[in-house]
Parts: sequence; structure tokens; C-alpha cells
Amino acid sequence: MRTAIHHPRLTITVLGLLAGAIALVLAVGPGPQAAKASSHREAPLIANDPTADNTDVYAFVSPDRHDTVTMIANYIPLEEPAGGPNFFNFDDNVLYEIKVDNNGDGEEDVTYQFRFRTETRNPNTFLYNTGPINSLDDPNWNIRQFYSVTRVIGHHRTVLGSNLPSPPNNIGPRSTPSYPSLATAAVNSLSGGIKVFAGQRDDPFYVDLGSIFDLAGLRPFNSLHLIPLPAAPGVDDVAGYNGHSIAIQVPISQLVDASSTIGIYASAERPKVRILRADGRQSHVGPFVQVSRLGEPLVNEVLIPLGQKDFWNREDPADDSQFADRYLSPELAGLIHVLYPSLPAPPTTDRQDLVAVLLTGVPGLNFTGPHKSDLLRLNTAIPPSAIPDRLGALAGDFAGFPNGRRLTDDVVDIELRAIACGYGPILHQALGLCDLQPNDQLGDGVDANDEGLLSTFPYVGLPHQGYESHT
Repeated sequence: MRTAIHHPRLTITVLGLLAGAIALVLAVGPGPQAAKASSHREAPLIANDPTADNTDVYAFVSPDRHDTVTMIANYIPLEEPAGGPNFFNFDDNVLYEIKVDNNGDGEEDVTYQFRFRTETRNPNTFLYNTGPINSLDDPNWNIRQFYSVTRVIGHHRTVLGSNLPSPPNNIGPRSTPSYPSLATAAVNSLSGGIKVFAGQRDDPFYVDLGSIFDLAGLRPFNSLHLIPLPAAPGVDDVAGYNGHSIAIQVPISQLVDASSTIGIYASAERPKVRILRADGRQSHVGPFVQVSRLGEPLVNEVLIPLGQKDFWNREDPADDSQFADRYLSPELAGLIHVLYPSLPAPPTTDRQDLVAVLLTGVPGLNFTGPHKSDLLRLNTAIPPSAIPDRLGALAGDFAGFPNGRRLTDDVVDIELRAIACGYGPILHQALGLCDLQPNDQLGDGVDANDEGLLSTFPYVGLPHQGYESHT
């Protein structure tokens, strides 16, 4: 129930519960109102709250430090690089968290909390920077962000780092002439072998949004569609956009319990009450309320119906058995044969394969037990692949999705084939998963990100520069 209390100098918006869902009224930040991607603007309420919108989660055994796991949570969907004068930042009023379940009950056992603090050096200028930014403490940089990292295990809280600097946005050759060095300086090493980074990066997700959301079009398969068009290569509609990444690298020994397989998800929480004052200031009070969460990619995007999307964002993974019917009878499975009538129809009921892949883990790969929860499951005992395959486990590369998620994994093609019951011959033989042909060849035609990755932490590519964003 939402109650608004009006006063000549004060408006208080109270967030309450109604039918198990929490309605949220928030100010809209400067983020673009663009199309959806992996979990970019995937639910009605979070679409209007970009700084709390968890777009993607990645987790993998670090390719250059095999005794560690790297976890990355991305926020703020589809950032336009030339988005001045109010460039993109994390929200000081959001509690960002990366959570790890290491015993299969769907509850977090180890949590890493990130809180941000924005500093405006000169409020009497409209400029983000008043000259070139050559270091993270350059006096020309007017609007800076710092953050803290806290580890929570049970009731025990440990501050791992505070006043850690976040790098500026990649503005242009005059403002950020040596951006790679600024980004490198923002990688922080903490005690216990932990590394962290929080700041703007290239959005590593890739997908043909324009075609997929035009009645599930797949350009390479256009001629097979119910409304046929000429076949064409896929178009990466996320190319050229940035996001904000929170990345943390942690020794495996600090994450696992009895099993080598862990479950990861990220979330964003806001204080329950927001106070808007007549002078433009805001206050935020009350307990935190979860407004966004993400484990497996594309679940809330394509499995959860519109009427439940915001409710799903509020719920904890431990309670995901209530959504099991959406996995067992996915709407998209029924649409595939309708929209592509020449393709074999995948099963539309009792999809235990999807429950395994997305809710419990796959026996023999990353199974965490019978408890159903939306977690990105990673078997840390499987070493990184020397040459990763974008199709991950479907191609026999068991270090990739759905075993964790690497930055190069093509989760759109993998999940599309899974829903279409086209897991391919390798998983059919190894794990008994269904393999309808040619459903095991389906894809959007976009096979890689537009930007290269880094070979060292935080691995996500440098952000696109505002000055050259449309050249």
C-alpha cells in the first residue's frame, strides 16, 4: 500500500506491502529510456530506477588466478557515453550487494556490501570537471565517488575497505586524456587476497534487441518466421553502450563450504521511506527494501510474466519454488513452434531440464541440492578453459554457462536453445538433456561483444568514450 502525506513543505512517500508485493515510488535518474537487454529494465518499476537496476551478473574462476573467483554485478543499463553534463554514477542511497550461498539452501552465507559516497568539490559550477583529470585526486575532477566494502557472515560484519576511489566516466580526450591509467588506479587490493573495482565499464552483454523484441525475430532464421523476412546477420544493439560494474575477486577458500559449488546473486536495496523537501534536498530513512536482484540471466526477462516481475525482484532466491511453474511450463517454449512453424515443437510442460539448469544446478556439473532458487551456480573445482567457447557447456566447455557465467558466454543463444530443447549432442550424451534438431542451432546471430576484454582483473573492457561515441 502506498500512502502519500502532503504538506506545503514536505512530501513523504511510504512504501508498504500489498498482496505480497512492494510498490516503489522513486525519482528517475539520468539513465536512458532504452530497450531491454539481459536484465536491463526488465520489470515495470525497476525500469524507472536505473541506478538500482541490476543488469547482469557474472561469476567465474579467475583465468589468471585459479585459486580465486571473480564476481561482477553490473548496474545502470545502456549508458550513453556522451551523457553529460550529469554523467552516470552509483547511487549513494542504494545498498549494492553480491551474495554467496555455499550450502544449497538458497540463503546467502557470505555477503559483500558496497555503499557509495559522492563528493562535489564545487557546487557553484555545472561542470563535472573543470580541466583534464590526470589522477584520481586531481583537483579538476569536481564530482567524485568513494565506496566501502563490508563482508557479512551471519551476524559478523567486517569492513574490508573504506573511502575507496571509483574512476571518473570516460568523457573525452580533453577531460580524461589517459583513461586507462585512471581505471587501473581504481583497482584496489584488500587484505586476504581480495581485489575490488567499482566504476564505469563497457557493457559486455551482446544481443539483437531490435529483432528479438519484434515478435521473437532471429535475423539468421527470418525466412522461417511466421511473418517471414529476408535472412540477415544479427545486430548487437548493446554495442557502444556502457554500464557500471562492481567487481570483486575473492580466494575460493573464503567462499566454499563442504561443496566446491556455490550459488551467487546480486541485489540492490533502497531505504523504505524517501523524503522530498521544498529546497530540493532528499532524505532516506527506514529499513532497506530489495528492489532488484539477479542470478541467472534472462529469467525475469522472459520466464516471469509482467504481473509478477516486480514481485519477483522483491523476493529472495530461497523462496523461488513459488515460481517453479514458470520454468516447468515456459511461455516462450510454446511460442517457438507458433512463430517458427517449421521447427520441431519443444515440450511445453514438465520441463525438468530447465528446473535443473536454472533452479537447482545440473547433476554432474553444478548441482547444489533439491532446493529451488535462482542463483548463478559455479563449480569452483572446474578450472578455466584455455580457449573459452561462447556456447559454454553446450559446446563441451564446462567452465562456462550454465556453470557460472563468463564475460564471453553467449547466454542468449544458450538459453534460447535450452528452452527450444536443443541442448546439442554433447549435453545430450553427457547429461541426457534433450536435443531437437535444428533447434540446437538457433541463435540471434550476435556471437561476441563489440569491445575486447582485459586479461587481468576486473576483466570488463574499458568504457566507450563520450567524445567518440558516435564516430
